[in-house]
Amino acid sequence: MRKMTGGCLCGQVRYSADAEPVFTAVCHCRNCQKQAGTAFSIVVAIPKAALTVTGNTKTFHDTGGSGQPVERRFCPECGSPIVSELAVMPEITFIKAGTLDDTQWLAPTMEVYCASAQQWVGLAGAMQRFPQMPG
Repeated sequence: MRKMTGGCLCGQVRYSADAEPVFTAVCHCRNCQKQAGTAFSIVVAIPKAALTVTGNTKTFHDTGGSGQPVERRFCPECGSPIVSELAVMPEITFIKAGTLDDTQWLAPTMEVYCASAQQWVGLAGAMQRFPQMPG
């Protein structure tokens, strides 16, 4: 079982999880682009029950490509995005990979929402590519 720890830029929000990732992905959806302030977001999907967060987070209530709610939790002090929770996947939490303390093991296995990827983005590797989120 993998032990993951991480937190926000200012250190006021920390988390830990004891779980193997369900999957890791590069998300090209427009909302992840806007939240990350760049071309995509890298996420680590884990069982929601495996995550423990300390410190206060603020939640932005969003709507995903499915039309269902997405809860985007971030540090209210420094603004770092920490996790996203999707109503369509209620047992999963998506950790924003840039907040992990150790990313040496990280290797995304898929790209999602490729239909909205920036034209100049070309990622190397043998990742599966999906125009939206696979069912």
